[in-house]
Amino acid sequence: MKLSVFTASTPDLTLDETISAVKEAGIDGIEWRFADVPPDALNEAPSFWRNNRCSIPIASEKTKWFEYRLAAEEANITSVGVLPNMTAGDLVTTERLLRAASFMDASFIRLGVPLYDGTEPYAKLFEQTREYLRKSEVICRNYGVKGIVEIHHNTIVSSASAARRLCDGFDPGYIGILYDPGNMIYEGYEDFTMGIDIMGPYLAHVHVKNVSWNRVDNAADGVVWRAEWAGLRKGCVPWPRLVGDLQAAGYKGYLGLEDYSGEFATKDMLREFAGYFRTLLNEQNHTFREDVI
Repeated sequence: MKLSVFTASTPDLTLDETISAVKEAGIDGIEWRFADVPPDALNEAPSFWRNNRCSIPIASEKTKWFEYRLAAEEANITSVGVLPNMTAGDLVTTERLLRAASFMDASFIRLGVPLYDGTEPYAKLFEQTREYLRKSEVICRNYGVKGIVEIHHNTIVSSASAARRLCDGFDPGYIGILYDPGNMIYEGYEDFTMGIDIMGPYLAHVHVKNVSWNRVDNAADGVVWRAEWAGLRKGCVPWPRLVGDLQAAGYKGYLGLEDYSGEFATKDMLREFAGYFRTLLNEQNHTFREDVI
């Protein structure tokens, strides 16, 4: 397995600063945030979802894509994926971002999946998204780039089994699943080993973050438990065990950092992630060799 970072989690770094920090940390790849920065956010402090200084505009063209691709290539860093927040069913944007990913030599884009808030029946949303995936698979095949759906709370794919059901029957060479155990702590928890087994050949990428449940005393409602971002070593996701599960399943893709905890300053966060997960990968490899012997 290799390590990557999603630039949504490095909002205070420009392109050049991101490349420098990623290389210094010894991280192998970058997942590019494709999103527009709102004009009224430009004078704000950097933030994950508004004034993110390493974001590629959705309507950008090859000149911008080449700038980011070249910066990564010159540093010997892989452009792993293109990650927008895209509306399910938007085939125009899907094709634009597949074209961008192909140009940047990235292996996947994140496809859109609908939120679930109870206002529309799940069955309707499910069938609409299946139709979107059917059409997306054809376009993905044309560009040689995989489309992946992310396991995410408050959507119709909040668990591994829900994501597998949505993707089942499509070609796993072109449609896959972004496994996000941290999001599953918010909603959609299943045994992690079972989830890896359920996803099978559709497991395409893994996001690394952590989440903890914290007690909040509320005068009106009494005791309330709330899920909140946590440091990689501090939340509910047992990453040492999970890395071993992924290796045992034969996963050879990327572990992509998406840490919103604010535990460390950005450059320190990258170094901490790389050091921690290199250690986990080495420990698991050593254990595996002992088991074989």
